[in-house]
Formats: sequence, structure tokens, C-alpha cells
Amino acid sequence: MTIRQPVVSVLGHVDHGKTKLLDRIRGTSVQAREAGAITQHIGATEVPIEHIYKVCGPLMGKKKFDVPGLLFIDTPGHHSFITLRARGGSLADIAVLVIDIREGIMPQTIESIKILRQYKTPFVIALNKVDTIQGWQCEEGRPFVLSERQQQDHSLNAFNDRLYSIIGDLSMEGINANRYDQIEDFTQTVALVPISAKEGEGIPDLLLMLIGLAQRFLEAQLASEDGPGRGTILEIKEEKGLGKTLDMILYSGVLRQGDTVALGTRGAPIVTKVKAILKPKPLDEIMDPRDRFDKVKELHAAAGVKVACQNMEGVVAGAPLRVVKSDKDPAVKELTEETSVKIDVVEQGVTIKADAIGSLEALAYEAKAAGIPIRKYGLGDISGRDIRETGAAKGEQFNRVILAFNVGISKDAQSLLESEPVRVFSNAVVYRLIEDYTEWVEESKRQSEADKRAEFPFPAKIKILPNHVFRASKPAIVGIRVLAGRVRPGLKLIGEDGRPLGKIRSLRDGEDPVKEAKQGDEVACAIDDITIGRQANEEDVLYVDLLASTVKEMPKFGITADEQQVLDEVLRIKRREEPFWGM
Repeated sequence: MTIRQPVVSVLGHVDHGKTKLLDRIRGTSVQAREAGAITQHIGATEVPIEHIYKVCGPLMGKKKFDVPGLLFIDTPGHHSFITLRARGGSLADIAVLVIDIREGIMPQTIESIKILRQYKTPFVIALNKVDTIQGWQCEEGRPFVLSERQQQDHSLNAFNDRLYSIIGDLSMEGINANRYDQIEDFTQTVALVPISAKEGEGIPDLLLMLIGLAQRFLEAQLASEDGPGRGTILEIKEEKGLGKTLDMILYSGVLRQGDTVALGTRGAPIVTKVKAILKPKPLDEIMDPRDRFDKVKELHAAAGVKVACQNMEGVVAGAPLRVVKSDKDPAVKELTEETSVKIDVVEQGVTIKADAIGSLEALAYEAKAAGIPIRKYGLGDISGRDIRETGAAKGEQFNRVILAFNVGISKDAQSLLESEPVRVFSNAVVYRLIEDYTEWVEESKRQSEADKRAEFPFPAKIKILPNHVFRASKPAIVGIRVLAGRVRPGLKLIGEDGRPLGKIRSLRDGEDPVKEAKQGDEVACAIDDITIGRQANEEDVLYVDLLASTVKEMPKFGITADEQQVLDEVLRIKRREEPFWGM
């Protein structure tokens, strides 16, 4: 059985070294003057097995592999990963998660882990920037397992401190990880490979891990096919002299010049013909823009290339490409189903928008996990229609929301936001977008509960302080201590016998008026309709007069144990006269 090279995606937090890693993998052959040993494709980097044998020689000896090499997707980052799909799953057969040994787990690291789990993609961790460990001595192209033996004790101790800290943080995210050379069962433990992308150290270990895991665990899914080509579109670009072109990964089958292909769009697929298939020249010539590509008539998976077609109107990144016999080919219908996003919607919920099919599915996946209902979804920038429809959404304010991932907002939509009751949340990290929304919902609910509390009185009691009667009546002004709960102007008071004892006009702390006094506060209190020495005296305890109709609702607002005790006391006072008061 012939097997193809696996597609490898690189993920990680910004500035953790994803691009540097790919540059290092690409650049090795240039320094070795091996023109063509590594071929750079637009959107992909092909690493032939012969080059891996050379780089990994000190680790491999004479061991050989059936896997013909590695195809790195050269659009590093978590976003490209969720944008690119194949057969409804991830385009990548295996992934590399890059983590900066100094910074450890960061927001996009966590998101990358979530995405890898969502697509069930096996991965290894490249623990980058070991060269930043104090005293660490790097040597270009040296395997980590050989480098470790040359380091001084204080550098090894510092390295191990960071290593085990990150392993601990990964375990908090549900990832069981360990150094690759200390793992017995790779199905249970994620391999962690220390590297320096800057210096090239540890790159042999990483390449060997990838090729070894692909050989051992992915052989069945890498079985080569000679049938009609299947690919995924990375980007749509304008090329000088060529016009609009597609950067794509062919992950299965064969693609030939002149083939009829179906291309995914936001609507019905386009059926068109392949005018040209272009491959870049060897790496040491790729910077020459005058002679950048070679035309090829036939291409076998897996490969990354640039394709020109007769018609590409409406094609979107992340969409599939299929070789078909005609527009009646059953594969066209299959492609229609694959490009149609299947997201469960309800009558009341939020609107979600994203830039690509995979992004939209990832956002919907995280929304569902967070219990956020979705009313509507779509691709592309937020339009005026999106704002109007969201503004007219039924139900509470939490439904009049748009969650936007990696899309802009049209001028029409922006102007409508000033008048429509719509809230737009936008973030470049999917799970942070979900967090922003849920935090807003929780804060809004807290504020709503606070507003409701302000609508009617809650359990509270006060004590008139001795030697603090400043005026006996009209209004009475006394010093009070709040024994439990909170009091504010406008609340009516009762005595321990249930008799009405006036209404709080105002509260002051020294010369400053206060809107509210809480348990433990001592303030000056002006009380209407009461005379101190007649209806009340110093050291009397007064209660806030409650409404019978609101007693049942109070537990919903999370009253404290002290407030509950006051409520029980008021119930006893009230039920002396009305046995069923507040029931």
C-alpha cells in the first residue's frame, strides 16, 4: 500500500514562534545548499523524507519510513486551523502546538487545545525558545537529547522548572504531556519536544516525532488514492499575470490540468475547469518573482499548489474542491452538503457571524458548549440586515446580540447600531468571544437584580444610637447603626411591636449625603412622621417595613443569612395580627 505524506498544521499563541519554526524547517536546506530538498508551496511547505533522513540522522541511524515526507500547512495559527476542513473534519492529519517555554499556557494556547479536541486531531507540543533559558548553549541543528547532555546543572534545573510547570498547567487543561523521550504509550500521553526555532536546536527531534507518529498511527488514513482529486482551498489571491488564483491543499486523489472541478461557495457550488496547476520552483529560487512557478499537468496528493480556474466567482476560504465529471456528478451534491453549515438554531437566541465555514462551526461549537442558543448564523461581514433582524429579535436583551469572529461591520450596519438595540461582540479568539458574552450576561443579570431590589424594600433593621438625637421631630434626625441588611431613603420603618414609625427622608455620613447604608455602617438618619421620646427612643431597634407581595420573591435575589434572620423576625411581628401574612 502506498501512503501519502501527512498534512501538518502549526498552532499556538501569538509570538510563541509558529512562523519562526516554519522558517527554520524551510531554511535548513538553503543553508545546506540542497536546492529542492524542501519545496515551498504557496500555503504549504513540503519536507521530503530524504531531507528528514539527513536532518534526523544522529537520531535515526539506518531506520527507514514508508511515509514519503511531511506537508506543513504554511498558514500558522489557530484561526487557519479551524478555517480549513476536509471531509467535514480538520484538514490536518496531525498538528504541532507551539508553546513558549517562558510564557507557558496563554489564551490562544487554550483555544488551540479546544480546537484540536473538537476535531480529534492528534498533536505534539513544540516547547520553543529553550535558547532563552539562562546559560543554555545551543548548537544549530543539534537534537535536543544530545544538547541536554552538554548543558550545565543550573541551566538544566531552570529548564526542568519551566518544563514541569508547563506540564502541570497542561494537566489543568486535561492534557497528559511528557517529554517525548520519556513516553511509553503515545496513545495516552502527548509528546513534548523542546526546541529552539531561532537556533535550530531540537528540530531533528520534532521532525522525527512527526514522521514516526504518522508512520505508526496514521498509516490507514494516509493510504494513497488515485481517484478524483479532493482538496481544500486555503486562500483566494490575485497573481500578476494570472489574475485570481486559488491556493489549495490536495489531500486525496489526483488533479490534472483540464479537469472539471466543483468549487465551494456560500451558495451553490461552481462547476468549472482547471486552466493551470502551478508549483513553485526550488526554495533557493522562490524569491525571484519573475519566474516563480512551474506549470504541472498532473498532481498527486498530498500537495500544496496554486490553481487557476475559468470561473471562481464567490469561492470562499476553507471551501472544498472536487474533481467531477460534470455538473450532474453526485460529487457536486456531496460538495453542496459539505459546504452547507449544519448548526442547530432556535426561535430565541443570538446571531453568530464568521469569515469561513470552519470558523463558523467552531464558534457554534463553543456557543453550544457554553449553553448559548443560536437564532441565526452566517458568513461574512455584519450587514445592515443583520442589525435590523437582530434588533427585532423576540425575547430578552440577551437575544439581541451578534457574536462576530474575524469579520468586519459594514458602514450601513455601523450607522444602524446607533438606533437599534443591538450589542455586537467581536474577538479574534473564539473562546474569549464566548467569555465576553457570558460575562456581559452575568453582569447584566446582576444589575437587573440590583434594580429589582431597588424597586421594593428588603429585610433590614437599625438601632438608634444613644446620645445621638440631633432633632426630635419634623424630621427627627438621629444617629443609627445598621444591624443587618441595607437601608436607603424612602423606606418605611416599623417598631418591634409592628407599629409604623415614619419614613427615612435622607442619610448622611458627616456632611455628605449617602444613597445607602449597609450592615455595620453608622450614619445620621432623617426620619419623617416620628417624634423621638414619644413613638421611639434611643437604643430602640427599628425594622424596614416589608411588602407582603414581595416576601416570596426575596430568596431569588440571594439574601444573606442576616437578612433572612431579619425577614423571619418581621414575619413573626406581622403574623401576630395576620397569621398568613406574606404566604
